Amino acid sequence: MSETRTLSPDEALKTLLDGAERARAGRPERPRTSVDHRTVLAGGQHPIAAVLGCSDSRVPMEFAFDAGYGDLFAVRTAGHTLGETVVGSVEFAVAELEVPLVLVLGHTSCGAVTAADHTLSTGDTPGGSVASLVERILPSVIAARNAGHTSVDEAVSVHTARTVERLREASTVLAEAEEAGRLKIVGAVYDLATGAVHVVL
Repeated sequence: MSETRTLSPDEALKTLLDGAERARAGRPERPRTSVDHRTVLAGGQHPIAAVLGCSDSRVPMEFAFDAGYGDLFAVRTAGHTLGETVVGSVEFAVAELEVPLVLVLGHTSCGAVTAADHTLSTGDTPGGSVASLVERILPSVIAARNAGHTSVDEAVSVHTARTVERLREASTVLAEAEEAGRLKIVGAVYDLATGAVHVVL
């Protein structure tokens, strides 16, 4: 990844996808993981992208994109669900850290999307605050079903694309930065089995 951190949105996306391909192929470079680099970053951060992804332990972002210290501003919630603090975190990355890319990263076999799919199929609602999580994902599962998609992985792709659109709708900071060409908001899905990252929007 670029040391200058002056990448355009398209260059930032290519950098992440190139890193994902190295990781998928089993040829990671493990850049910027030295003690010296970590020490330098104590003085400030200049990530090339904000990645909004799922909390799933099988999708560690720095490994998925062959990234190092300071490369990614990571925001993680189950099913990459949105809320005020999540949107605020992404806005901080764009407004204060000037990242040129926001990548929403879904993944195959997502447990949160599976739970929402189960609720839609059976009417059973999970207990506790998990119910709130499922409620935020249900519209995506419904949209996937309405489009003729019946698998969880298809619903993940729809949910990822809808999260991109909801970010634009929820934040004038993000929408204006994207309209001005300073930012690109992209959705992608990580395949747990192969390690491949596919752009969906």
